[in-house]
Amino acid sequence: MAKKVLVVDDEKLIVKGIRFSLEQDGMEVDCAYDGQEALDLATNNQYDMILLDVMLPKLGGFEVCQSIREFSSVPIVMLTAKGDDMDKILGLEYGADDYITKPFNILEVKARIKAIMRRASLGNGSSSDQGSSDGIVKYGDLVLDKNNRRLTILGIEYNLTSKEFELLALLVNSPRKVFSREDLLRTIWGTDYPGDERTVDVHIRRLREKIEPNPKEPKYVLTKWGVGYYFQ
Repeated sequence: MAKKVLVVDDEKLIVKGIRFSLEQDGMEVDCAYDGQEALDLATNNQYDMILLDVMLPKLGGFEVCQSIREFSSVPIVMLTAKGDDMDKILGLEYGADDYITKPFNILEVKARIKAIMRRASLGNGSSSDQGSSDGIVKYGDLVLDKNNRRLTILGIEYNLTSKEFELLALLVNSPRKVFSREDLLRTIWGTDYPGDERTVDVHIRRLREKIEPNPKEPKYVLTKWGVGYYFQ
């Protein structure tokens, strides 16, 4: 089945170029030129990936990203013309999975999309689930369904972003093993990711805010000071 991508940018030439290139690779592409149109399309359709510009009319890209995160964990890649690190981190704060700075090479965009989709598909069907043939891992009150990318704790389902889910799944797969920030960045984001290790810290903090009863005293995702993170 063809992958479906939503491309959002108010610069029509950019949208046209990305759409043409992705369609050449057999993907289905929907386009939006303002934030409200993007949110409407994301609400009413299922996408494998959303490319979302930061500066948009009607609703800004960060606002759209935050709204989508209320109902979907679809991978979101922010497109930004600004090179400031704080803008990039802010995009991750709002639930984005990755960012690409303009001007960009379309080959880089395609490579990043394919890498994220590949990691997402691998996460859906891992066969190493501690004796679980249906992709379900249970630790106490926590139940991780890798096939359907669902997390429940005490019967309550938690909506995680793609990267948050991949981080948790990696940690859960090797309980008590400490992963360095570098290990997590390389495994989850890939060796070609241009960001730094702060990206990991942002996602771990967001993950804790969602699943920990007290994020300041976590019981699931713990810190080994000076080393990295691990699942208890």
